[in-house]
Amino acid sequence: MTTTLRAALSVLLLVGFYVLALGAVVGLGAATVWAFSEHAGAGAAKLGFVTVVVAVGLVVALVRVARAEKQGPGGVVLAEADAPELWATVRELAQAAHTRAPDEIRLVADVNAAVSEDTRLLGLVGGTRRLYLGVPLLQGLSAAQLRSVLAHELGHYSRSHTRLGPLAYRGREAIMATVGQLQGNVVGWLLKQYAKLYVLVSAAVSRRQELEADELSVRVAGRATAQAALREVPVIDAAWGFYTSQYVGLGWEHGLAPTPAGVFGGFDELLRGRAGDLAELRSDDAPSEQSAWDTHPSIARRVAAMDGMPDGGVATTDERPAAALVPGFATWSERVAVEEVAFGTRAQLPWDALVAAAMPIHDQRTADTLYRAVGRAVGRPQGDLATLLDLLGAGRLDAVARDLVPGAPATEAREAITGAISSALAAAAVRSGAARWRASWTGPATLETPDGTVLDLAAVARLATDPATTAEARSRLDALGIDVAGAVQQTAQATAHGGDVVGGLANVKVDGTYHDVLVLDVGLVLAPCPKKTEGGKARLVELVRSAPVADLAARYRYVPYEQIATAVIRKVTPARVDLTLHDGTTLTLHETWSGERLTKDSDEALVAHVAPYVREGEPDAVPAG
Repeated sequence: MTTTLRAALSVLLLVGFYVLALGAVVGLGAATVWAFSEHAGAGAAKLGFVTVVVAVGLVVALVRVARAEKQGPGGVVLAEADAPELWATVRELAQAAHTRAPDEIRLVADVNAAVSEDTRLLGLVGGTRRLYLGVPLLQGLSAAQLRSVLAHELGHYSRSHTRLGPLAYRGREAIMATVGQLQGNVVGWLLKQYAKLYVLVSAAVSRRQELEADELSVRVAGRATAQAALREVPVIDAAWGFYTSQYVGLGWEHGLAPTPAGVFGGFDELLRGRAGDLAELRSDDAPSEQSAWDTHPSIARRVAAMDGMPDGGVATTDERPAAALVPGFATWSERVAVEEVAFGTRAQLPWDALVAAAMPIHDQRTADTLYRAVGRAVGRPQGDLATLLDLLGAGRLDAVARDLVPGAPATEAREAITGAISSALAAAAVRSGAARWRASWTGPATLETPDGTVLDLAAVARLATDPATTAEARSRLDALGIDVAGAVQQTAQATAHGGDVVGGLANVKVDGTYHDVLVLDVGLVLAPCPKKTEGGKARLVELVRSAPVADLAARYRYVPYEQIATAVIRKVTPARVDLTLHDGTTLTLHETWSGERLTKDSDEALVAHVAPYVREGEPDAVPAG
């Protein structure tokens, strides 16, 4: 089946969805009229109620999609006078694709290149064409590879792939909104199955269009360059994800951010500093995972398909960095950061200052977790480094380990404790003025003394965990000028900073009251919710999207796992657990049979995270699997 016929079928299925929905409403209405004419009484009234619910749901969904505000194009416009060589390349490739060039080129902050067109009359009349180019792509690709990527995007223009894009997008939005409005009845279930068929067909159309657009890449850039570009994009994407998480995200939750110039400037540094790691990524096999729901073929499938496409026989390739096509690239990337990155009220710092400010926050958070465990071990409200060293010197490592890493094997527990002690020592060193954190683009940040010597506190931490060498650890800390007495607990309770959502359960009875429960890798967020179970998953998704997890934990009741003294697992599916906290408070969580989940295995995620706190021989406890 040709792509054109597939696209036509996709549009027909979109129309058919509403024919089916309208038919259901008409059929229910006719059945209601018949039921009343037959004096069915209560049955007729119930049928009429269902008819009204379906009709109202359909109208509400359509109105909601129709009134949805259209988002602006975003990005920073790059005029032809600002980047004449890039524009000349785009025009040349548009001519090769037998299509008109885009009206705008916009730089964005994503690892992406994309096309869009503002169309009218269901895509039959063209409008403003825009080409979006991600700054990280310009930093990571060569000029020849960028040429291949641009050819692919313009290949979508040449075959009018973008004309039906807005129609397909709005169609999907309308279908999903309609299905969401009609949950909980047989008509909603029927339309949901039809919606799955529509998504499958539209995804198949999209995959075929991607392969067609690849043909132009191979023809104008050469097969080798086109394949290299295709394989390079996931490498850049992985590097960008690592960079935004480990570098930009380092102080983000604590109100710290790099400067606009540093956002993409730092990524340049990372691409150079981690060149060896990126080379290893390139040597891996191209991703081959493929699903019928995917809108793009796998990279492996596309690379293989290129082997059979006509090669244009390009004699030479331009190995300059793609950023060379944009004069004053550093200034343009800084403008993109200003426009696209949501800095908010965060302090914007140069990289060394940012790392120096953020790392001690992370270290102190880890230290406080350790000190709270120390306090519980000795029966005090707070713990500190001096008390920790006293416990270790007395051979009481297990007293802290049982609390900090319950259920872990001895070797694993010792490693975890050693790592936590290293962080506590680093926090103490910075607080004492004995060391400072410095940014590194080739590896983790380094802790250095005032004369620039890298400080290895992991070795001191290992000495501290052995009662025979704890005194030596103290001596080394004194020699380094680290004030042990001043290293104390700063926070009384754990926060969810650094936590990730691993699951979610809607309509859980928490001590008899209904809550939506977000399962984090560091604790549980308990948000009050209505008793009605319909729309529970959508509510969980909205909750996760509404704010960072640390803010959600501050807004709602938050139970860090470290507060749990014991747990009893009554049942895995639906999840039922009883928790006893260190302060003597008890907490029961009972998942309802009809409650929805954020992910299919959210119940298992909850059980897995509380299972370490189950005591051997606990009555009524069941295996966590």
